[in-house]
Parts: sequence; structure tokens; C-alpha cells
Amino acid sequence: MMQLNLSKRSSNSNEHHHDSSKKSKLTFELKHAFHTVKSQIPLTHCVWLLITIFLQILILFFLIRSSPPHPPLSNSQQLVALNPDCQSGYVYVYDLPATFNTEFIDKCEELDPWKSRCKAVSNGGFGPSATGLERVVPEDITPAWYWTDMYAAEVIYHNRILSHKCRIMDPEKATGFYIPFYAGLDIGRFLWFNYTAKDRDRKGEMVLDWLKEQPTFTRANGVDHFIMLGRLTWDFRRLTANDSEWGSSLLYMPLMKNVFRLSVEKHLNDDLEESVPYPTAFHPRSESDIVQWQNYIRNYDRTKLFSFVGAKREKIKNDFRGVLMDYCKSEENCLAVDCATTVCSDGAPAILESFLDSEFCLQPRGDGLTRRSTFDCMLAGSIPVYFWRGTFKGQYEWHLPWVAESYTVFIDHDNVRDTNGSLILQVLQGIHKDKVKEMRETLINLLPKFVYATPGKDLGSVKDAFDITIDRVLKRLKSRRD
Repeated sequence: MMQLNLSKRSSNSNEHHHDSSKKSKLTFELKHAFHTVKSQIPLTHCVWLLITIFLQILILFFLIRSSPPHPPLSNSQQLVALNPDCQSGYVYVYDLPATFNTEFIDKCEELDPWKSRCKAVSNGGFGPSATGLERVVPEDITPAWYWTDMYAAEVIYHNRILSHKCRIMDPEKATGFYIPFYAGLDIGRFLWFNYTAKDRDRKGEMVLDWLKEQPTFTRANGVDHFIMLGRLTWDFRRLTANDSEWGSSLLYMPLMKNVFRLSVEKHLNDDLEESVPYPTAFHPRSESDIVQWQNYIRNYDRTKLFSFVGAKREKIKNDFRGVLMDYCKSEENCLAVDCATTVCSDGAPAILESFLDSEFCLQPRGDGLTRRSTFDCMLAGSIPVYFWRGTFKGQYEWHLPWVAESYTVFIDHDNVRDTNGSLILQVLQGIHKDKVKEMRETLINLLPKFVYATPGKDLGSVKDAFDITIDRVLKRLKSRRD
């Protein structure tokens, strides 16, 4: 046993000696290499080499410290990052008390002194599904047709905006603020009979009292806010407190002075207002619905040169509609639909069929300068003939070409009256058929821009009237706030 231990100790001693010899040899080689390099490079050169390396490190250090930090994303860049489809910004929708919007629908029997308006405000403002169109509209797209009321836009806009891709729930990230007050449904209850100016203004004053309590409204005095007015702008422009004067004074209330307004007819001298298309009966569910209808009206066999849909207004002195109706009934090239004897409710089959059958449609002014019938006419591919400049000039500039002559015909109403209507035939017969075809094609291409799609449906790359409106409103509000 002792011999074994001695042998083991001797072995360990030999290994330790061998390791020490290796370390000594390595140290010697390193010293030798250093002295070899030192002998080949002069001392001054070594000093300068060290100084150069030190200076390079120092320069690099200062460059890193002086370089600006990566700039943080701006608010607009952050919002674009949230949804690339919302380049124009985001909209915040106020949750107003029901008395300012949905309560009108719940109490729809009270909206009109003569008849129920419950059907008109049903289906998110689209109204009841259209019937009786079997002979007029291709069968597979008839589900996209509704009897939509001409003054239902504020309900349609509210319904659409609640599910809009650019709606945002955080007001601090909003570009624009939507006020869903159904001002048109409100004032429609008080336009007739013995109501006072206070009756007509009450709800408008109440909603503004509510808004002035909102920090998001007061911080910019409403500059980034907008509202949709379902009726003509004139219904909200009462100038005095006289009970006999028409409409409410909503647009002249102090807190409304900065709020941007949308309406189916705007005041041409008001920069805070823009007109949007009247709702029609067609609410496409897909891009294919649009394409099918475009092809249908493009190839429709039209049997009449022009048409007129309307009724005389016997109580109005020198009623221009009476001139048009009398002339149309006497002219074989004209198709007349007299609404005094024919049902002409919004989008009725008789209206659509008459416009499909005619190359042109006569469009006098309505309750204002514009008329819902004009959009029914264009929807059928019939070319509008108008008689007052303000019917198209300055209206619907976001949705229709600025050069109205590319898809409409203008004949001055005074000249028409002077000839008892015969000037109309003379002008329309003078338009070459190739020009008529060109004008119709312009209308057909414009069609998606003046219809309101069914909510929740995918139109692909197509933008409808609502999409265009919201995009332009947000751009406008952003520029105003900036």
C-alpha cells in the first residue's frame, strides 16, 4: 500500500513539473515575440499609433452622443399605423341622449302631422324593402332596393358611421367628432300649424347645451365637429324669433358657428356646409350589384326622348312644373308621369320605369334648388335637364364632376317659359346621339358615388356616397384644426 501511494505521489509531482515547464515556455515565447515587434517598430511610432486609436475612439464617442434620437411617431402617423385604410383620420361618435336621435324613431307616429313616418325611418333609414319591381329590375338584385325616404339621410349616416372602419372610441385620437342629432326629423314635426319659434328651437338648444359641457367640444369651439342635416339647409335658417317664419334657427345659434354641416342641399355662400346626394332606392350589397345595374341601364332600350315626373302646384303663381307638365303631355316625344293621379312615393315603380324609358329627364327645382328626383333619374341612366343654375352648380362637389355639362343639360327656365316648353325639344334633338351616349357613360361611371350601400356589405374597391363623404369631412376637419 505504501509503495502504491509513493508511486502515485511521484506521478503527480512529475505532472506538476511538466505543467510548470509548459507555462514557462509560453511566457518566454510571448516576451520574445513582444521584444521582436518592439525591435522592429520604433518607440515614437508606437506612441503615435496609440494616440491615433485613442482619437478615433474619442471621435466615435462624440458622434454617437451628438446624433439625434429617432423621432417619435406623430399623432397622425400613429393613427395611420392603427388602420392603413384611415389615411384621412378617425371619427368619434358622441353617445347623445336618446331624446336627440333614437327617440324620434321610437315615436315615429309623431314625426308627421298627416301620416305615419314609421316605415320611412325603419331599416336604418332605408325604409321598407321595395316591391313591384319585378318588371323593372333584374331579379337577383331586387333585394338591394328599398323605398327610401328623401329625408332619411341623417338616420342612414348615423347607422353607417357606428360600424365605420375609421370610427374610434378614444376621443383623444379622433380627427373629427360626429354629432348624431336628428335635426331634420325634429324640425319636421313643427314646420306646419301653430307652433312657435321656441318649439322649433327647443331640441337644438338642448343638444348644444349638452355639447358645451363636453371638453372635446369646448377646447376647439367645435371646429373639429360635424353634423348631418337630413333636410334642406333652409329649414334651419330662421333669421328672427317671429313665430310665422319658416324653420328653426339652428344654424344661426352661436355654438353652431364653427360646426361643419352636411345636408342634401347646401347654402351656396356658406363655406361650412357641403351637400351630399339624396338617398335613392338602390343600396348595393356588393360590387357585382353595382356592375350588373350599370350594364343593365347601359343597354336598356329607351323609347322616349325625355320624361317628366311631377305634379302641378296650383297654389303657386306661375308654377313652372305646370308649364313642364302641360308641354310634356302634349308632346309625343315626352313621357309624363303625373303624380296628381299616379302614386309617386319615394322610388315607386312608375318613377323608375319612366326614367329607364327616356334618354333625358326634366328636373325643375324642388322645395329648394335641388330635387331628390334628379338622383332617381341619374340612377336609371337618364340624363338630367335642369333649369336653375344652383341645381348643380356648387352642389354635390365631392361626388359629382365640377363640369356639370359632361352629364347634364341646362336650359334657362325663363326661356322655356317664353316658348311654352317647345325650346326643350329643340335643344334635346340638337344633341348628337354619340354625345348622348358619352354623357350617359359618364353618369354610369359616377353611379357608385351617389348611392348608399347596404351597411356591413363589402363593395371591394368601390367607395359609395357615404365613404366619400366621411373621407372628405375628416380631411376638411383636419385642415381646419391644423
